[in-house]
Amino acid sequence: MNDKKSFSDLQIDALQEISNIGLGHAATSLAEMLDRKIDMGVPHADFISFERVIELIGGYEELVSCVSLELDGDINGLVFYIFNESSTYRLVDMLMGLEEGTTVELDEMATSTINEIGNILTGAFVSAISDFTQLHINTSVPIFAFDMLAAIFTTLVVAVGRPEDDSVMAIETNLFREDKKVNGHFFLLSEPKSIHKLFTALGIDA
Repeated sequence: MNDKKSFSDLQIDALQEISNIGLGHAATSLAEMLDRKIDMGVPHADFISFERVIELIGGYEELVSCVSLELDGDINGLVFYIFNESSTYRLVDMLMGLEEGTTVELDEMATSTINEIGNILTGAFVSAISDFTQLHINTSVPIFAFDMLAAIFTTLVVAVGRPEDDSVMAIETNLFREDKKVNGHFFLLSEPKSIHKLFTALGIDA
């Protein structure tokens, strides 16, 4: 590579492509599960700092829904999909065919719906990464939580450790159904050697 910027651009292009493939898989699975079409798009993918992750979601006191699972094998770390409180409720309304604003708290059915969607989304991204790179990645049983971001992140950081600056893979996603849109974020926390292995598998190396 000629310079750091071109290397970074290639990284982001590859990340964007993996994200599009992952969302394509997820959209197909959602359509089959819900028997209705859900469109999905990736407006932005990047590597960011842990502090930026917190800003994107809305701060430590933000109430969020989170589905997380641990990775091991060729890639070690943790992936998690997060919707803030308002997006969580809008997503339930969208997926259950309810009028927007109907859901104002998570009952058992709403929790089950969000959990299942989170499982599909995280699984689709991990499958896309594995298929795209031919790396072997094992996943744990997904865990669902609906709590303040501070409590959730405390648990996540204890599980995998605090990441280095600018080392969190962040993928912003939009889910569409008719005229409704819901925004969410997918993140991968992993040690630098796993990130290096990921891009080496893609033929992008320093």
